[in-house]
Amino acid sequence: MSESRSQDAASDLGSGSRRRTWAELLAGRVKRQRQGLGREHELQESAVRLLRRHLNLNDLLLEVEGSACKTLCLNQLMDPEASADLSSSFIGSALRDEASRLGVPVAVLSSQTVASSIVQICASSGETSHRVLLNAEQRKKMSSLLEVAQYLLAHSMFSRFSFCQDLWEVRNSLLLEAVWHLHVQNLVSLQELLESHADTQATVAWLFRDLCVLCEQMEASTQHTDIARAMLSDFVQLFVLRGFQKNSDLRSVEPAQMAQLAMAVLQRMLMFALEALATGLQDESPAYRAVKSWFGVFCGHTYGAAVSTDVPKRFFSHTLTQVLTHKPVLRVSDAVQMQRDWSFAKTHPLLTSLYRRLFAVLRPEEVVGHLQEVLETREVNWRHVLSCVSTLVICLPEAQQLVKDWVARLLARAFESCNLDSMVTAFLVVRQAALEGPSVFPSYSDWFQASFGSTRGFHSGSKKTLVFLFKFLSDLVPFEAPRYMQVHILHPPLVPSKYRSLLTDYVTLAKTRLADLKVSVENMGLYEDLSSARDITESLSSERCLLLEGSQEGGRGSQRCSPGRLVASSRSLSVVLLALVCPDIPSLCRQQAHGCPP
Repeated sequence: MSESRSQDAASDLGSGSRRRTWAELLAGRVKRQRQGLGREHELQESAVRLLRRHLNLNDLLLEVEGSACKTLCLNQLMDPEASADLSSSFIGSALRDEASRLGVPVAVLSSQTVASSIVQICASSGETSHRVLLNAEQRKKMSSLLEVAQYLLAHSMFSRFSFCQDLWEVRNSLLLEAVWHLHVQNLVSLQELLESHADTQATVAWLFRDLCVLCEQMEASTQHTDIARAMLSDFVQLFVLRGFQKNSDLRSVEPAQMAQLAMAVLQRMLMFALEALATGLQDESPAYRAVKSWFGVFCGHTYGAAVSTDVPKRFFSHTLTQVLTHKPVLRVSDAVQMQRDWSFAKTHPLLTSLYRRLFAVLRPEEVVGHLQEVLETREVNWRHVLSCVSTLVICLPEAQQLVKDWVARLLARAFESCNLDSMVTAFLVVRQAALEGPSVFPSYSDWFQASFGSTRGFHSGSKKTLVFLFKFLSDLVPFEAPRYMQVHILHPPLVPSKYRSLLTDYVTLAKTRLADLKVSVENMGLYEDLSSARDITESLSSERCLLLEGSQEGGRGSQRCSPGRLVASSRSLSVVLLALVCPDIPSLCRQQAHGCPP
């Protein structure tokens, strides 16, 4: 019985498994040994990290044997006068000996030493307010420290990776200028520092805070303006290059992370500026200085030869999109009612300066095409869109015909398929451009007559298009200014006699609205595109500002606004003279010229 059980057990063992060969047994042993080596390596790394976090580097350097080495401490390493007699090779030798005694890599020890020294330099000013710029004494100490660090790096005694990690842990104690010096001296680039930390959100918040302070201090301080401007230019150049360069051969292991971070920083700075403009800015306030400095980076020369021409164009196009789509809370009815307050003269000078800087890189046809694309595909901020149109026709005369052609295409599409969006866009754009005066763009009256006052008008195709036009005009009545209804009544669309009732119904509705507003139909004035002498004054102030700007920049009048253009417009001489002697115009011109880009 026992023999049969033994045989059954043996047969079960043979069927369920097989005897392993000698090679398989050895392979399993090697695998276990490799696992053990991996575990040992993990323990070693953990021990090194623990040691790095708890080392007192001042005490460590003081423990180095030898009378000369005992005098070597971090305070002396930072102080150029005290460390003048200590050569970089001597410091490197002391660090190598101590690292050997402690059993840690000399590169790790050197990196921690330099990082700790930078923190002490940044804290040496004693100021409690948040700053990003070094003073003269701190720059001197920083220069001395960087010489030592460059020697350590050249002799393979410095770990960039360890240094970046050490700096990131104390980032809130660093001044941004110190980080910039590390970048320009090629000790560790800003990209290496930013990529050393996986938390992109925290990195963006840190950069955003310091860049805002940098922009404020750049305008407030005349002593450090050149350094602050160079810092901002270098940072923006890096962000634009990494965020908008396509198919770039970057050294980063994870270029997508850096691109995401760069675009996030640029976007957050732009959103901050637009929010500040929306809430209202007092001249020379910290927010005003920050926005003015940030808008100053939108210049072609900021990016230099290191950035190809296509990269700034992509960045500027992206910026224009962000501006046009920022907080699209206004409805079309709001735009119809309020667009008179969004003319070039009434738009904040900082915003018009941003538009003009963008226009300096983007060609007029690119700007108009971009406006068209954004309006067709996105929800937009109508205030920004229409103020952009005003700035476009004022500053780029060649864009005026492009805007007319764009409006013609919009009307053709609108009446072809009764597209209300195209109709709304066409009327808003035309009215906005006409606000800038007949020397810039045809008056609304002239445009309306040319578009609908003949048998070649867009509306003359069928009854359907006529109904579409008058339905649209009727829907505008509760919201639009009286002068537009006066134009529609005094210069009505050409309508066949059998459809005359459509016109009479609209005229009755418009006259009723004008009566409610206590405005006479005939009291439209000689030039109905501008409703008052105040509008004419503001339009003339825009043109005079352009003339003033041209004389300041090149010693001669701007080609976009010649003196003859101010007088040769279709306004009565008395009104022109009244506007020219208006005491408000010089202040408006100075304000506008102050906001113009250099």
